[in-house]
Amino acid sequence: MTEDEPTPLAPSGGPVPNEGPEGGGGPAPELPGGPAPELPGGPAPELRRDRRPRRWPWVAFITLAVAIAVASRVNLDYYALQPGVAQSVQQFITVPADKGHPVTHPVLLTDVEIARVSALSYLYYKLQSDTALYPLLSVTGGTPPSQLNAQGNLEMSQAEASAKAAALRRLGYAVPASAAGAVVFATYPGTPAYGVLNVGDVIDRVDGVAVADTAGLQRVLGHYHSGQSVTLGVQRGGTGPSHPVTVRLRATRVDLGGGQMATLDLGVQTEDQVDFTYPFPITIQVSNIGGPSAGLAMTLGVIDELSGGSLTGGKKVAATGTIDAQGNVGDVGGVAQKTVAVENAGATIFMVPPQEYGAAKSQQKPGLQIYAVSTLDQALAVLAAHGGKVPPAPVAAPAVRAAPPAVPAT
Repeated sequence: MTEDEPTPLAPSGGPVPNEGPEGGGGPAPELPGGPAPELPGGPAPELRRDRRPRRWPWVAFITLAVAIAVASRVNLDYYALQPGVAQSVQQFITVPADKGHPVTHPVLLTDVEIARVSALSYLYYKLQSDTALYPLLSVTGGTPPSQLNAQGNLEMSQAEASAKAAALRRLGYAVPASAAGAVVFATYPGTPAYGVLNVGDVIDRVDGVAVADTAGLQRVLGHYHSGQSVTLGVQRGGTGPSHPVTVRLRATRVDLGGGQMATLDLGVQTEDQVDFTYPFPITIQVSNIGGPSAGLAMTLGVIDELSGGSLTGGKKVAATGTIDAQGNVGDVGGVAQKTVAVENAGATIFMVPPQEYGAAKSQQKPGLQIYAVSTLDQALAVLAAHGGKVPPAPVAAPAVRAAPPAVPAT
């Protein structure tokens, strides 16, 4: 302290003693009046440090949420089939106004719901008594799952065309058919066609040579070898003009499922594309359902509307099965689940392909009668036996004997 600075005074008038070791003055004296009195209720409580909130419940919740999210995205090699719905086929059919009749008791088509099984949903599906789990390859046949919807739409389109042809022919109309190429049903990863051709495309030419069907396509490609390039004529989606598409053939080993392997040079699975010429326009547009199994029901629906609208005799009738233009009924899948859907809809008659009769009977309950039918005529006979008004079968044209071949002149 300099001389010019005044000496601070204590409250008593004397100098303030130094506090701390540097001042050498020792401890500060107590204030007059003795030590400070204790607060009422005892000594002042000690201050406590803030505690962090326990985080383990939040950690557990987040961990569980992440585990569920991951499990829902991990697909297993199974598909689950569950009962769908049984609904009127008539809502999907349109015929010319001057040819149609009101239908009061329409035939029901039925479907199944199919879903890929994840690690999260496996136990749920396993515990459902009406659900069946099928291995992936038994459903896809080696086709990439991404193509299943397109295949279902193609099969439904083919079934609609065949149903119209079968129904009109049964009613006595002429429905000419013509081969129109090979329609792509599947393509396989790693092959030349994968990513180049799509399900529903129709191949009608190979290097300018016309292709009428699958056998024709295979016959023409048999003249080529791996490594060669070919230019295909392709109708995208099966409609419109043919466009050139060039691919290089390559032998590729493909797993078709069920232990079947095939070596493909092009990498496509094809079916015959058939075009029908109908005597008048009929539209069948089934929405939100894929596959060919509604063929029989659609055929009966067309016949019902064109023949008077009393085909079922007032009964609640359901049907499942594929159909071809000649009226042959083919087997389908998921009939056990379809039987449950039919019973839920209150149907009393259910017609199924013979191959699926046992599956349908396994789910049969009192009040439902199940019939195995392998042809359209058998299905119509079942309806006639239950009071349905079935149109008479067309009179077959007399067979014309071919003239003997001419003997060449010598």
